[in-house]
Amino acid sequence: MSSPAKSPDKLVYMANQIGKFFATQKPGGDVDGIATHIRKFWDPRMRGAIFSHLDAGGAGLDPLPLKALQKLKADETAKA
Repeated sequence: MSSPAKSPDKLVYMANQIGKFFATQKPGGDVDGIATHIRKFWDPRMRGAIFSHLDAGGAGLDPLPLKALQKLKADETAKA
């Protein structure tokens, strides 16, 4: 059984909330800020779960968090 924080719906909600905050920080939003926040504060299992959701289409993600997660996933894949 997965924990509530690892369910895609909860993770999407959390990513969108982070995106709403960072949207106010710069004109056009702060994609790098969102990616950095998720990298620093989300457990690797949470990031893995949201990346799986992203691979399945990323339903429910707002545009800024979607871009940030795509960037973060590409960065983490390049380092692996």
